[in-house]
Amino acid sequence: MHECSLVESIRKFIGQTVTVFTTSGGLSGEGFTGVLASVTDCTIKLITDFGQPPTCPLGSSCTGSRNNGFSGFPNNRGGGKGCCCNGWVGSVTEIPICKIAGFTHNAV
Repeated sequence: MHECSLVESIRKFIGQTVTVFTTSGGLSGEGFTGVLASVTDCTIKLITDFGQPPTCPLGSSCTGSRNNGFSGFPNNRGGGKGCCCNGWVGSVTEIPICKIAGFTHNAV
């Protein structure tokens, strides 16, 4: 019979939303929820916050009447007219396999 491996078990859920609890304290001990992006023998990578889509997907300067160079989002970190950068690119959390205390996923 094969020995169960946490890494192999977690790999089955790449692309799905999961919650990972770690052995650390404070806020990190409350768990990380995100889309499981990758799993290696040493770490897992979760996309924990998605960035906003580009305001100018076709590469225009965004200076037309549509939005005057601003994305219209309250957290716009871009510059002024002509800036097509929302400034919010999301976040990724990397967790060492040896620090995982629990792994939660949907039963589907």
